[in-house]
Amino acid sequence: MENMLLIFALGGSEILLIFGAVLLLFGGKKIPELMRGVGKGIREFNNARSTIETELKEGMREEEKKIQNP
Repeated sequence: MENMLLIFALGGSEILLIFGAVLLLFGGKKIPELMRGVGKGIREFNNARSTIETELKEGMREEEKKIQNP
């Protein structure tokens, strides 16, 4: 939870400094490729989270049916 608070504590100058460091490290041509990779990773994470959430809900429904109909 503390890590989430740190993300929101960043101001405009800190974000620009981070962006500048990324630009220096990876170069202008590599940034789009890097962002595509980050986007793909986030998409895969959300898909996995959704799948797990669906499976848990289905399992809970099955258990409720077993309890109601012994």
